[in-house]
Amino acid sequence: MTTIEDANFALQKVLDAGSKKNVIELAWIKNVRVTIPRVIVTLSLPSFANSQRDRIVQEVRKVLLDFEDIDDVQIEIDNNPPKTESQNQSNTPDLQKIDGIRHIIAVSSGKGGVGKSTIAVNLACSLAKLGLKTGLLDADIYGPNTPSMMGVAEQNPKVTEGGGNDQRLIPINKYGISLVSMGFLIEEGQPVIWRGPMLNSIIRQFLYQVEWNNLDFLVIDLPPGTGDAQISLSQSVPISGAIVVTTPQQVSLQDARRGLAMFQQLGVPLLGIVENMSVFIPPDMPSKKYEIFGKGGGQTLAQENDLPLLAQIPIEIPLVDESNKGVPISISQPNKESSIAFGNLAQLIKNQFVVR
Repeated sequence: MTTIEDANFALQKVLDAGSKKNVIELAWIKNVRVTIPRVIVTLSLPSFANSQRDRIVQEVRKVLLDFEDIDDVQIEIDNNPPKTESQNQSNTPDLQKIDGIRHIIAVSSGKGGVGKSTIAVNLACSLAKLGLKTGLLDADIYGPNTPSMMGVAEQNPKVTEGGGNDQRLIPINKYGISLVSMGFLIEEGQPVIWRGPMLNSIIRQFLYQVEWNNLDFLVIDLPPGTGDAQISLSQSVPISGAIVVTTPQQVSLQDARRGLAMFQQLGVPLLGIVENMSVFIPPDMPSKKYEIFGKGGGQTLAQENDLPLLAQIPIEIPLVDESNKGVPISISQPNKESSIAFGNLAQLIKNQFVVR
């Protein structure tokens, strides 16, 4: 039976084109997990080697598939490069990984009212539909709407046995998503009036004192703006990438620019822009599309920052109606244009981190 040692030995055949050293001695293989008949390899390339990525991925897959008892090779791309010596000497806080979570995706917006939570919920559902183990953390402490959008607002999460720091919150599971939200812990309509230290404390508890079980992706719905929650999160855990949500309106772009600048200053990798409410599609004339909030805002923002425009999500009446019923449209009506756009977004995110 193929072992981790066998896999590592075989991977020594994969060489860097420049130095001719192998990927093991260069420490470009971050992790290898063998569960017959599958091998999962985490590949961590320095920026100067990104041009070799496709070749290296192909060669890694080839040498591992040579083993008779291996028929599936999954390659994950670690987009958090190792710190340089200067970074290690700086005052940047050490980031603490969350056991059992491979990738953390933050969904953010510079202002409220752009549909950020809708994006986060439907992205999580679409990732789960791709067969990926997915969690959703509603860190929008001041407006925790995801329980209502997922149809679980009346449920109460349980805790594991034990006491003190050993106790962990058990997420609510719906549509294949492990969900944790402040909305489960407060009464409906109750305001959350917290200053920074208390806010930071609850976010850390939601990250580290929850029974997250071996997730491929944890999608985090951040509160709007550039305040304590975003800073606390970015300085607590290694975020794999952030998505910034905007609408085509100029006023939305101004706020989104501030959000982008914040993540850049905090050293959080940016995955790209999602333009929500790009067009309105009337139900009686689905061939018609009306640009009621303007045109091209998301593309402009993406080009300004040399980022991809990941998705343009239209406004559809069922998108609103189904959300009010507690059923994300990506679950209830997968053939709608917005659902297809969410599915394509999830596929892009998957491809960014998991190569099959």
